[in-house]
Amino acid sequence: MSENSQHAHDGHVGHGHGTVAGDGPSWTRAARMLQDASPITVPEGASAMTIHVEWEPGDPGTPPHRHSGPAFGYVIKGAVRFELEGEPERIVEAGGTFWEPGGDAIHYQDGNALSDERTEFVVTMMCAPGKPMLELVDEEELRRRAHLRAPRPSA
Repeated sequence: MSENSQHAHDGHVGHGHGTVAGDGPSWTRAARMLQDASPITVPEGASAMTIHVEWEPGDPGTPPHRHSGPAFGYVIKGAVRFELEGEPERIVEAGGTFWEPGGDAIHYQDGNALSDERTEFVVTMMCAPGKPMLELVDEEELRRRAHLRAPRPSA
């Protein structure tokens, strides 16, 4: 995975970023870290929003786009086909997480990877002041940046 990829940790959250053993006070066992992403850059004066997305079976999702700040997601149900510029396409199943750095990187796919059931995920995005939460990327820019896209899976 590239520097923009997540670092998953198996364990419970305790004091700081590490994991703790199964003993100790209940508050140290109540939360489990699902994703620890670094480094991140949050635009100065950013706002944050959390949205719930539901895709019908086979829905390709949002066309290629970008966000002005980082975005962090958690798949509740189903499976998301996720592709970020420079990284290979991957499937994130229910219980899995994803993140993207925002800024210039193109987010190619976030659709439902399943043809027979709905997919749902929650995503929290940091937005630069005065910028939209999501900006679509036009065909001309996709052509200019095609060399930055990871090789496509063979059919």
